[in-house]
Amino acid sequence: MARVCQVTGKIPIGGNKVSHSNIKTKRRFLPNLQTKKFFLAEEDKWVTLKVSADAIRTINKNGLYSVVKQLRAQGEKI
Repeated sequence: MARVCQVTGKIPIGGNKVSHSNIKTKRRFLPNLQTKKFFLAEEDKWVTLKVSADAIRTINKNGLYSVVKQLRAQGEKI
């Protein structure tokens, strides 16, 4: 699962690099991924997730336990 956010599912996408002279060459736009450890208080353990910056905001908003429950319902092993 390289370069994939575990929460949002963001993946690299393709696009063009456009130079000053308007020459287009292929490039990849990578998601802003961070490997982050969260403390899951309900289970009294640390959880390591590979998440994007957007997913960190989602975890702050909805709470870690609800996000982990959704991931486990999708079949993700955490």
